Amino acid sequence: MLRDTISNDFFTILLLVGLATVAAAKLASPKRFNDFITVLGNSKYLKIYSREQKFFDKFDALLFTNLIVSVSLFCFISFKFFTNSSTISPDTMFKISFGICIFILIKVFVERLIGSLFEMDAMIDQYLFQKISYKNYLGIVLIPINALLLFSFGPTLTFFYVTVILLFIVILIGLFTSFKTYQSLIKYNFFYFILYLCALEIAPCIILYKVIISK
Repeated sequence: MLRDTISNDFFTILLLVGLATVAAAKLASPKRFNDFITVLGNSKYLKIYSREQKFFDKFDALLFTNLIVSVSLFCFISFKFFTNSSTISPDTMFKISFGICIFILIKVFVERLIGSLFEMDAMIDQYLFQKISYKNYLGIVLIPINALLLFSFGPTLTFFYVTVILLFIVILIGLFTSFKTYQSLIKYNFFYFILYLCALEIAPCIILYKVIISK
């Protein structure tokens, strides 16, 4: 009997690209990378490097590249598992990666624009730096997870649930850190805070979900 051979070559290339960008970030700023790795349990990284951020930061750009690659790869593996699809065209994978990248960049641009309109540039820049840092951390967490799914064992529903919970915990830690930093400001502007959550955090995710489901 002939069996279809499922190749993971393209996935392997994506995984190597993610690893290469993380390695490049570490080589570019070894001390900063070591501080970044401990960001979940130590706010030292956020306090020090938020004051040194630039419009274009090579370190964040490299880690952001890994984030897009790692999230896209996890989405591809999940799609294959839940749809029982044996192959996904590189063109489709590129479109999904591009969509994820544009979605995140547009959110950042809109938040920066709002900060400029309300003359809160410094606060918004610091807040966005925290958000981007935790998102980039998600990209690093996904590297070993994607490697396990590709080369160690076949994906299972339980493993996906555990992974999603783990990623959700990282996101919650990031949100808690941001809320703790700006708790006094949130307390006196609670209505605007809720409005922000609904308009710029919850609504875009719902729209993205609807788009994905409709496709």
